[in-house]
Amino acid sequence: MPTPLIWLALDGVGHPADAPPGSSGEADGPWETGLPTLRPFVDAGLALDATLGVEGLPQSATGQTCWLTGQDGVAAMHGHFGPQPGPTLRRMLDEASLPVGLTRTGRQAALLNFYPPGYFAAQHERPRHGCFPYSFLAAGLPLCPPGLPLLSPTLGLGYRAPWNATDGLDDWRRRGEEVAAVRGYDLLVFDAWFSDLLGHEGRSVPPPGLHLAAGAYLRRLDALLEGLLGAGAAVVLSSDHGNFEDLNVKSHTTARVPFAASGVSLRLPDGRPPTDVLEGGRVLQNLFGL
Repeated sequence: MPTPLIWLALDGVGHPADAPPGSSGEADGPWETGLPTLRPFVDAGLALDATLGVEGLPQSATGQTCWLTGQDGVAAMHGHFGPQPGPTLRRMLDEASLPVGLTRTGRQAALLNFYPPGYFAAQHERPRHGCFPYSFLAAGLPLCPPGLPLLSPTLGLGYRAPWNATDGLDDWRRRGEEVAAVRGYDLLVFDAWFSDLLGHEGRSVPPPGLHLAAGAYLRRLDALLEGLLGAGAAVVLSSDHGNFEDLNVKSHTTARVPFAASGVSLRLPDGRPPTDVLEGGRVLQNLFGL
């Protein structure tokens, strides 16, 4: 049975090399948290441009479309667009997203996110799926697939301030080991969007507890990654745009984004390393021969 590639698709996390130092009474920014697995993993990878040379702040829908399809969602929209994909981007995802391509070629993919009942109720009233759930649905694949170790995108933190944790780091290491033990799939994706939500809480004077929550989030991601790598999983980590790395602003940023991997090569078909999120998406397509 195939051993899956695990894709940790971060949302709104700029590369630590482009993160400003902490301020407003905080000694350090989120990336300065003790991250014995995650930080070396990211530092050993690449820092990719998310602007694609287009004016304005990168957005989730166009950035994630680039990652999922290897096609230029920013050019298709004549600029950055988000957060959810509209008709133009949905057509691109329908035709060329990784879940669709894998399904067409007889391979198996799954989205590991846990969605509560309220999500489905809200979508029934007004469908506004992000690019990742939309792509899996477009491929005829279910959300909350049965029989898989599903992951909460909050990584065990409360959804709203003060973002208190409901579990511990050992729980997330075990979840990483459980995901690494899955067989019968070619690709498993975790759409880790809570980092973008935390990033949008940023202010010139960040709200109380935000830096602690951001550090706790990264430590849980670190534990998840430790569990995955310790169990021998092949892992790819990416991000669509900057935001969370700078908690002194509410908006997205033009920071470069991380692209790192273990167990697979991050090279384009001609052997070059990618330089931006569009080329990063082409690397992912190439890994599966799409």
